[in-house]
Amino acid sequence: MKDKITIFTKLLLDAMFFGGILVCITLPISIKFYGQFNSYFEENYIELCLLFFFSGIFAILIIWELRKMFQSVINDNCFVKRNVTSLRRMGNYSFIIAIITSLRLLLYLTPAVLVVILVFIIAGLFSKVLSLVFDKAVTYKLENDLTI
Repeated sequence: MKDKITIFTKLLLDAMFFGGILVCITLPISIKFYGQFNSYFEENYIELCLLFFFSGIFAILIIWELRKMFQSVINDNCFVKRNVTSLRRMGNYSFIIAIITSLRLLLYLTPAVLVVILVFIIAGLFSKVLSLVFDKAVTYKLENDLTI
């Protein structure tokens, strides 16, 4: 069972990573197309391209860090400084996405935008706290390894 979950998760992270890159590359076309059905997207084309592009880049960076961390799971070596660094970076990236998304409030206020901002603030806090937990675990592991 573990192997199926591991393979599925690895494929899902890879698909999200490469799919995210594709979405960021095709944003100008996608927003232009959607602008035909929603005047808000047509009127704010440049602003939305920039906001979604930069948010997308930081989302891709989060997935990149998750992929690196997942490799340590595959190698059965989770409690390493590299994962602490990845968690800290993911927290930073989440806060940056929340800030970028907050800029969208200047264009148009929707409940969905507020929810996205809240989700990324919570994700950022979660990542920061988890990095502290992992940092302690790495310290204990290193101390334990030296004892043996």
